[in-house]
Amino acid sequence: MPTYEDRGVSPHKTEVKAALRGFDAGLFPGAFCKALPDIYGNSPEHCFLLHADGAGTKSAVAYIHFRRHGDAAIFQGIAQDALVMNLDDLVCVGAMGPFVLSNTIGRNAKLVPGEVLRAVIAGYEGLAERLGVLGVEIHSCGGETADIGDLVRTIVVDSVLATRMARRDFIDCSEVRRDQAIVGLASSGRATYESAYNSGIGSNGFTSLRHELLTRRYREEFPETFAPDIGDLAYIGRFDIDDPLPGTSMTVGEALLSPTRTYAPIVKEIVERYRGHISAILHNTGGGQTKCLNFGNNIRYIKDNLFPAPPIFEFLGQQTELPKREMFRVFNMGHRMEICCDPEVSAAIIAISEKFGVSGRVVGRTEFQETGVSLAIVTPSETIEYQRISSE
Repeated sequence: MPTYEDRGVSPHKTEVKAALRGFDAGLFPGAFCKALPDIYGNSPEHCFLLHADGAGTKSAVAYIHFRRHGDAAIFQGIAQDALVMNLDDLVCVGAMGPFVLSNTIGRNAKLVPGEVLRAVIAGYEGLAERLGVLGVEIHSCGGETADIGDLVRTIVVDSVLATRMARRDFIDCSEVRRDQAIVGLASSGRATYESAYNSGIGSNGFTSLRHELLTRRYREEFPETFAPDIGDLAYIGRFDIDDPLPGTSMTVGEALLSPTRTYAPIVKEIVERYRGHISAILHNTGGGQTKCLNFGNNIRYIKDNLFPAPPIFEFLGQQTELPKREMFRVFNMGHRMEICCDPEVSAAIIAISEKFGVSGRVVGRTEFQETGVSLAIVTPSETIEYQRISSE
């Protein structure tokens, strides 16, 4: 069975972490985002944060959808993916803006026309406007579009988000505490600020998702959407993007391209009310449900009350040979944001999330352990154990 690594991707980025060893880790080493001194205001009470991320290979699915249906608007969701991957990482440390956004688009101009660029830019502007109404302020300062067809096979959509915040408000998840509840916020459903049902897919794991699910015909039809060196591991599934997704009113393509949900409005209210009760906020992107292994010391995370897997993940599990161990370390599997908090405030935190139409539940807890960091995911059929992977 192919793993994520077999297709050239690592969910835990051990080589990246090793490459960064010895460099300045910022004011709060081990936190979810790097913080610098206030280089512009020179205030010892503030810090500066800049975060870069993107939509990843999800843009390859959007490209297939565009080539099939000719609707460039699908790329507005890809812009949301890129922005949210930055925004929701930053809110994990308590940064609530205002934010400054810059975007970078790299494309193969022979295959990706200008109407797609316009849709990406409109996606950024539209999401910023909608979030502004909810008190999350984002200002666009433009970006860069590069036509680099000899480097980029289709299109890459990335962005950068910057902000300044008070150091006293910084949430440093390297100091996650034991004996706390882990509150998960659902990745699927429809939030009050979303225009449609969200499949919960997010932006991670698409190197597995699209190749495990989508039809082999795409190898010949869209060879530009994968690296030639992965050979027989490309598009080994049997589904077309227009096939219905069981248990939903969505097609497979619509579910895969469901825009990544932002939790920023929810987390903003939670932090404003319960900051002192929270030791960590974790965004389950790269690494999926095992993301927590990157944070803290002498901590055992136990997740024994997870959400039922949304239909897209159930479908993936049924139609492929991916074991649960692999799926949990690649995908969010039902909740993409989790908050480690004192148990007595967990119900109030869940109530705030549900006010926005997003289900919440206590998915687990933290415990002390003598050395290292570990995770146990408890399912009805098995308990899956993970250990922190060293970059040494």
